[in-house]
Amino acid sequence: MSSYPPASPAQPTTLRQRLAGLRGPAVPPRPLDARALAALAANPGCGRRALLDGAGVDKTALATALGAPASFGQSQFAIVRGNSFEAKVKGDGGAELLRLVHAHLAPAAEPPGPGARVPDLTAAGPEGRAARTALALREATAAGRDSGAWTLLDHPMLALEVAGSPAYLEPDAVVVHPDGRWTVVEIKSFPMIDGAADAAKVGAAARQAAVYVLALEKTAEKLPGAEVGHTVLLVCPKDFSNLPAASPVDVRRERSVTRRQLDRLTRVEELAAALPEGLSFDLATRTPEELARAVSAVDAAYAPECLAACELAFHCRDRARAADQVTALGRSVRGELGALTTVGSALAAAAGAGCSEDPTAAALHRAARLRAEALELATVRPPHPAPETPACPC
Repeated sequence: MSSYPPASPAQPTTLRQRLAGLRGPAVPPRPLDARALAALAANPGCGRRALLDGAGVDKTALATALGAPASFGQSQFAIVRGNSFEAKVKGDGGAELLRLVHAHLAPAAEPPGPGARVPDLTAAGPEGRAARTALALREATAAGRDSGAWTLLDHPMLALEVAGSPAYLEPDAVVVHPDGRWTVVEIKSFPMIDGAADAAKVGAAARQAAVYVLALEKTAEKLPGAEVGHTVLLVCPKDFSNLPAASPVDVRRERSVTRRQLDRLTRVEELAAALPEGLSFDLATRTPEELARAVSAVDAAYAPECLAACELAFHCRDRARAADQVTALGRSVRGELGALTTVGSALAAAAGAGCSEDPTAAALHRAARLRAEALELATVRPPHPAPETPACPC
């Protein structure tokens, strides 16, 4: 009979431990930001990005290890210029920023004076900062209703659950109005010329701000009477100067789309449970071949739009092309082809080798015949004679 005590049953692995094992036990998780969440919401069917983002894997370093590094992002000059402009806008206790919010979003309210509140949001870790932000929002809402004070929260920390995993977000600023309304402020370094900015950049900023609005709404649910404004204030340099200009942006549509897409994401624990035991994305202990096999074990939903939003897009594009997938041609083409998931099967259907009962294959074959007939007529029909030049009357 053994003198050793009986072994205790193995404890179940928690989700946090499982995700730590995926990225490497010694690797700190890479935090999610609003830009990454907006890109994730734009492609909710991609389990690969959902899992890697949920586990906090550094996708930039992973793409480099796979031999397909991403070559997009802000330049160092743009980052320095943006930080300088943001510091100017928030200078003097945020007086200029509060003035812009009052002028564009609350002209009927009492204008902010020198006594506007700017609470200290310092705390240990993202969880502590999120709790401190929630407390500051509660105090600012009460102070606004009691004394009509304006409050500026500089870089607050907001929490939002995404696919079962917490994400901590840091907007540029949140302003609490005297009536208790909360407004997100986005400060960007691209110019606003003649009162208008580049539409594509404004759209990206609106999608990013919509994520902050969703996170604020989660906090407001715990505070009776709190209201989150669905119109955010976009602050940019005016024309070609360094003076701030502002424009209200309604993000109700972006908020609804982002919320619906985030709700569609497969939960991270379901994705992690489907992976083989021992799989890891640890760059320190895995070879490029092992990393490639690990990435391939998670389903992806590549589209050309990923090239502007995901660090792994070039790797996924190479794999999609190697597998002859029609997703490499775009979501619209993929949706039109239905059950034809490869370029080869689509070409075969166009040639008449597809299933005659498949309406997509029949439509492709008919379109190919019409194209061939049109090309044949174009080659058989004689060219139009050149018009005769009238004789010179002289």
